[in-house]
Amino acid sequence: MRKKWLLFIVLIGLIVFLSGCTSSVQNLTPITAESTGFWNKYFVYPFSALLTFFADLMNSYGMSIIVVTVIIRLILLPLNVKQIRSSKAMQDIQPELKEIQKKYSSKDANTQQKLQQETMALFQKHGVNPLAGCLPLLVQMPILIGMYQAIMRTEAIRQGEFLWFQMGSPDPYFILPIIAAGATFLQQKLMMSGNPAANNPQMTLMLYMMPIMIGVFAIMFPAALALYWVVGNVFMVAQTLFIRKPMMKDASTGGDKK
Repeated sequence: MRKKWLLFIVLIGLIVFLSGCTSSVQNLTPITAESTGFWNKYFVYPFSALLTFFADLMNSYGMSIIVVTVIIRLILLPLNVKQIRSSKAMQDIQPELKEIQKKYSSKDANTQQKLQQETMALFQKHGVNPLAGCLPLLVQMPILIGMYQAIMRTEAIRQGEFLWFQMGSPDPYFILPIIAAGATFLQQKLMMSGNPAANNPQMTLMLYMMPIMIGVFAIMFPAALALYWVVGNVFMVAQTLFIRKPMMKDASTGGDKK
């Protein structure tokens, strides 16, 4: 339950962060080597420099965003694998966890203490850390937000063109927002598939709110940022399919053997 609420709080925090950005996008200070402050110096500017490097190499800031986004996602892959495996482990022990909760359903202090003790014993037995899936998400946030700001604050990106859109203006045909929202929904759905807690109100809220949020902001923000979301979310869909399918196959095989 704590894990679900922590994920919910992170989601709300991200919504608040991006909502605050919508009113100040045009006032963002361009990032340069002379920009001061820990965040600018060690997060935003390095990503901006990396984007510029690949743009000079390929003569396209659009291709640069695609390449750098894939590189970042590959670097974060071990954390994402850990998050998915933690989620799968929690799913596997749900039947036993429900039995314990049913056994100790009384709300008195002694019963609740026994519930916590047996729940922790169950986690230790199966090597499950209920907060392990949250840590990768928290670690990724500064990296992803740093990349977001690098795209928004690199002047050359806002002046460029790629495919059918101006990088510094919203996608006029809404193609990128639709793809970004669709890929986000699919990725969320894949993560929740087979999860007994998928009908939880917080999980259901995340399933629908995240794609809507991404789609709306992709419509409002420059297409360069929408491109970043599209590439990142499509990568996450492919990654989830690649990682989860072997897990589900192993679980099915294990179940048949029993």
